Amino acid sequence: MIRTYIFSSVMLLLMSLTVSGASAQEVQTEGSVAERTGLSTVDPHSAVFQESEYPSAVQCAACHQKIFWEWASSNHAYASISPMFHKFEQALSELASGTIGTFCVRCHQQVGTQRGEPREQPLWERSLVAREGITCITCHRVSTEFGRVNGERHIQPGTIFEPMYNTGGPSNFPKVAADSDRYGVMTEPGGDNTPIHNGAIEFEQIERSEFCVSCHQVAVHPGIKLEVVWEQYRASPAAEMGITCQDCHMGSVPGRPNGYKTAPKAIVNGRIVGDPEAKHSNHAFYGPGYPIAHPGIFPFNPRSLNWEIQEWLLFDWHTPWGVPAWEDEIEANGTDVEFPAVWAKREDRETARYIIDQNQNLLEQKKEDRVAVMENGSRLDGPFFDKGLPRVGEKFEFRYRLTNIDEGHNLPSGSLGAQPELWLNVVLLDPDGEIVFESGYVDSHGDMADIHSLDVAAGTVKHDDQLFNLQTKFLTTNVKGTDREMYLPVNFDIDQIPFIRPSGVPTSVLNHPPFIRMEGRSLPPFAHRDAVYKVPGKKITKPGKYRLQVRMRSRAEPIYFMKFVGATPEMERTMNEWMIDLHPSAVEFTIEE
Repeated sequence: MIRTYIFSSVMLLLMSLTVSGASAQEVQTEGSVAERTGLSTVDPHSAVFQESEYPSAVQCAACHQKIFWEWASSNHAYASISPMFHKFEQALSELASGTIGTFCVRCHQQVGTQRGEPREQPLWERSLVAREGITCITCHRVSTEFGRVNGERHIQPGTIFEPMYNTGGPSNFPKVAADSDRYGVMTEPGGDNTPIHNGAIEFEQIERSEFCVSCHQVAVHPGIKLEVVWEQYRASPAAEMGITCQDCHMGSVPGRPNGYKTAPKAIVNGRIVGDPEAKHSNHAFYGPGYPIAHPGIFPFNPRSLNWEIQEWLLFDWHTPWGVPAWEDEIEANGTDVEFPAVWAKREDRETARYIIDQNQNLLEQKKEDRVAVMENGSRLDGPFFDKGLPRVGEKFEFRYRLTNIDEGHNLPSGSLGAQPELWLNVVLLDPDGEIVFESGYVDSHGDMADIHSLDVAAGTVKHDDQLFNLQTKFLTTNVKGTDREMYLPVNFDIDQIPFIRPSGVPTSVLNHPPFIRMEGRSLPPFAHRDAVYKVPGKKITKPGKYRLQVRMRSRAEPIYFMKFVGATPEMERTMNEWMIDLHPSAVEFTIEE
């Protein structure tokens, strides 16, 4: 029953755009969107969506196709779907006996929180717009300036026909509204044309860095700051120069303030509205994060709404299900393959595969943007042989220099506390191609060989004594008074029933919250740090040509943390698969007898 309702709604949403009467330029501009995504644009003729006080991004896609498909694979669109968010939030809530309330979901699922959806409500039981995470209205229906409020912003309720809030500039709404039949739109309920919002209200803060503060500068009760991006930016050269968060994260070049691309602000039923060369803010929101959800569920694809989340999870996308050649072979050979009931029909499997292929293309583009934003904000120099090259049997020392060339914030930026990892992997190969030295290697789970490695604890992998790692660490106080690294800022070893309570002593007195603190290892703007490596002489046993390789590795979550919060093996595997390597390089040199 539920799927039938969703199916009928989505069929309406996916009606092909009629472009009759549009100019060649208009058709060409629109075609570029469909070409890139593999999808036609959507036409939201749905009474349910029209009457909603919290419009879906699918409705906005009818006129803002380019923006929609940029957003569809963004971390903002992923905020509510993320399985790691749900594992993290549930573990923290259980450890803190529920005392965190809506602290996490009010940023990740702000619409759902404002609608009164319970914090613990499963994703598949939430409203569609809540599943969209930081969706269109999360920003464009905010009418009040908020500062550091830990996500406590208010979205202005209203149907699709209510005005949106945006930057200033001439409005093209009167022109479209005055010729509604030609544009095929309606500005009030009661027709079959495309519903549109009644203009835009200027909201100055939306184009300033301060607009990002409420969710990107977040502290928990003990005083630990899980998000410090704004704090870093406020003290940065970028802030002094007037460069905004939007300039780097929504501009033409990922991570660099190199201006903006141009594009029409809206294409209404095939017709360009306003200046076709208007400033375009890229809603991919460039950053290093990446999704590990099932690719039928994310990126956000309107076609995928034909099936429930639980049904998508039954689709084994790692196998050739839905690949036409494979399906032909199955039919021809009569191979007995057991499919879940929901995927018993070949046409359903092929449609699902088509959706997954489209989403995989979007994710590959996202990966390119991730690499670009990280490499545009950092530089890796070296190797430097300050003491010269050794001879056979002599110890060997070399170094690399990592520099943060980003004007806006640290490398890596202080987001999600101790989760983002950034480290160097260095390998020295002898003339026979054998590894004689390595640092930054990982264990069988994918973790670095530090104190959190299960293999190091088991004695099957050697501790990496020369590891260069910029990951921030949570430090908690033990019963005896010493500190240790922990996964979360919750002292569950001290209290039988942990309770995230405000500190009883001002942090200004102790200079850090009692029992918990964060050890930041990131690099401030334009700062550098040297990674110095020492190879014992006993490793240099052969004369000839040696090869030294280096890469900087970036991962969103440590595997040990994923295990701690109960992540599945599939989640761990995907986390490792989407890890990226940055600034890879290699040099060769000769060592003589």
